[in-house]
Amino acid sequence: MTTDRTWRYDRYEPEREPLVEALCTLGNGRFATRGSTPECPAGGAHYPGTYLAGCYDRLTSVVGGEPVENEDLVNLPDWTPLRYRCLPDDGPPGDWLTPDAADLRHYDVQLDLHAGVLTRRLFFEDAHGRGLRVSHTRLVHMGEPGLAAQRTVFRAYGWSGSIEVRSVLDGAVTNAGVERYRHLDGRHLTDHRAGFEPGGVARLSCRTRDPGIRIALAVRTITRPARAARETATPDGTVQTYRLPVVPRRSVTVVKTLALRTSKDRPAADPLSAAVDAVTRAAAFPLLLSTHKAAWQRVWEQGELHVPGEPGRILRLHVFHLLQTLSPHTVDLDVGVPARGLHGEAYRGHVFWDELFVLPYLDLHFPEVARALLMYRHRRLPAARTAARLTGRRGAMYPWQSASSGREETQALHLNPRSGRWLADHSRLQRHVGSAVAYNVWRYAQATGDRGFLHSAGADIVLEVARYWAGAATFDPELGRYRIRGVVGPDEYHDAYPGAAAPGIDDNAYTNATAAWVLARGLDLLGELSEARRSELAERLSLDDGELARWEDVSRRLYVPFHQGVVSQFEGYGNLAELDWEAYRTRYGDIRRLDRILEAEGDTANRYQASKQADTLMLGYLFRPEELYGLFGRLGYALSDEVWRATVSYYLRRTCHGSTLSSLVHGWVLARQKGADAWRYCEEALLADVADVQGGTTGEGIHLGAMAGTIDLVERGITGLETGPEGLRVAPVALAEIPRFTFTLCCGRHRGVRLRILPGRLAVRVPASPEGPLAVVLPGDRRLTVAPGQERWFRL
Repeated sequence: MTTDRTWRYDRYEPEREPLVEALCTLGNGRFATRGSTPECPAGGAHYPGTYLAGCYDRLTSVVGGEPVENEDLVNLPDWTPLRYRCLPDDGPPGDWLTPDAADLRHYDVQLDLHAGVLTRRLFFEDAHGRGLRVSHTRLVHMGEPGLAAQRTVFRAYGWSGSIEVRSVLDGAVTNAGVERYRHLDGRHLTDHRAGFEPGGVARLSCRTRDPGIRIALAVRTITRPARAARETATPDGTVQTYRLPVVPRRSVTVVKTLALRTSKDRPAADPLSAAVDAVTRAAAFPLLLSTHKAAWQRVWEQGELHVPGEPGRILRLHVFHLLQTLSPHTVDLDVGVPARGLHGEAYRGHVFWDELFVLPYLDLHFPEVARALLMYRHRRLPAARTAARLTGRRGAMYPWQSASSGREETQALHLNPRSGRWLADHSRLQRHVGSAVAYNVWRYAQATGDRGFLHSAGADIVLEVARYWAGAATFDPELGRYRIRGVVGPDEYHDAYPGAAAPGIDDNAYTNATAAWVLARGLDLLGELSEARRSELAERLSLDDGELARWEDVSRRLYVPFHQGVVSQFEGYGNLAELDWEAYRTRYGDIRRLDRILEAEGDTANRYQASKQADTLMLGYLFRPEELYGLFGRLGYALSDEVWRATVSYYLRRTCHGSTLSSLVHGWVLARQKGADAWRYCEEALLADVADVQGGTTGEGIHLGAMAGTIDLVERGITGLETGPEGLRVAPVALAEIPRFTFTLCCGRHRGVRLRILPGRLAVRVPASPEGPLAVVLPGDRRLTVAPGQERWFRL
């Protein structure tokens, strides 16, 4: 239940709590705290969690008698717990109250998306008519990235006495938020040291086990009326117990303020001393709240997207969670794009290719953040080079799953919960992630005009990925073309040929086409570099004319298979069996995870023309039709509207959308084609997390790529928007369900440019500045300008 700026749940449903906790997470780009209820420890429906961006720890577990390493985003000590019970003057002490108590009469959760504030209201009433109203207000400060606070207000009805309150700082936490990981070692924190400081401050320090990041939390608890606490330090936490007098119609308040510091902070300092000092100096809750709201206001001004109606409410939630995971504070951090945000422990907090769907929004609104995320990849270029070298190749081979070091973090085994069997995981063969990294570099430079980055760190990435692809391609004299063998495409279901002894498939169309694109861009980039920079790179990378000639040849002769008049997902795809889709839908209902269903039956998805998610059609997401046709033309293939439409139709019927990204890509491709089903797929992408369409996965962490992708679908997909050297290019594609919307963006040196899209009309407003006019290119190659301080309307 929502309003334009508020996300709300108006009743307590234990089975829904994991979803509520994930969608009510608060963060500021540096750290985030799940929207868990303060009354309940981890267990059952509840899972409190606090996660620091880039804070990973590596542990070894034993699975089937074999050691298995995993690096996880660490669940930090829980600063939120607040336990309470009523001590009436005219009766025995009450039980500790939680939302699960029989006395609960009202429960309401409201997330203020504009202010970044979570409010939870509860009302309890016992059999004697004694009532207690409780209101929790929580924030994770957007202006002060090391601070968070929680205010709890109690109000008694029909009784007098006391409330016993326990303010807890709990370091006895583990990573246990994903059921299928719970057999693995999740005890990432050690060396706990707990105690107290004057002024109601509890402190806790600990460190991760490997590599040993030191973490310190200091929590200041203040009560109104003021009362001294009975303080107890446990081996891994603290408890402050208060007895607060209550009478009807008079409120009692408890405020917990957190300061979080680590050994990763800059400038370097002792984390514990810094945390205690920060929380001691922290402002009172009202001032923290007002400055937090002001900081969010600044962020929203830069990142705003306004779409009327229900789609707009969901899109605002998506923008909110994107900005909580990757905010302006991210610029100062060495972090990538966690696929599940800072909202839970699914995928172990790893970085996949999801930045491919996230960076377009950041390019338009927060280019400094986009640049910082690309620098995460650049700093891990040495690890990518090492990975390539270990396969006998030159260049850079980026991992499918990345975390702290940039080494491959993909698990060797994964569990099929349906069959209970552990299976070999070959998803690390998704080499296409390197092309995604290079693509992001190139598009960032095109969108922002930051040629300095492209010619420096960006060139290192693009050229090394191009070099890898040139070496990975082998010449087939029978075809007269180059081939890339033994990979896995974005689909993921097909990781081997039926009955094959070795994993991998050959000539994945998406992989080969994007590899050819990277090679071509690498050559273009070398051509535009200064002579000094080109000579430096040639010397450092040992690039010679012979190698560059191979790049040119491979970029024009990579093999892309076709069958039945459509682009083949990979060589031999058309020879696989057809699946009886209706039979499986009838038997199982939801078949998004068809791979698990088939494996539990003793079968495999490798035998069928059945895809988990968009694979070949990803090409239609990355490239506009004319770009895609040009790419295939360079390879010597005639890809026409007719062939591409047939290809889209072919794979629409053979995809089960086991990834939240799949519906997004299909919706995008169909919107560009003005396809009849475009909105159906767009709507499914919008609802993926808020309706938890995958049945429980959102509670383990949001799907950040899908959320960001829906925003980008509106801002770039429907508008046909491109920013670049020409200025602002707009070619709207009408989508009846979203006929009008407004958003701001950056275009070159112009910040805060506002676009308003209405049926058949477009308004462009350029804020006053000393910059020159903004060039606007409309359909039909109409070229116009908008001067700073001016708004102009155009008919489309």
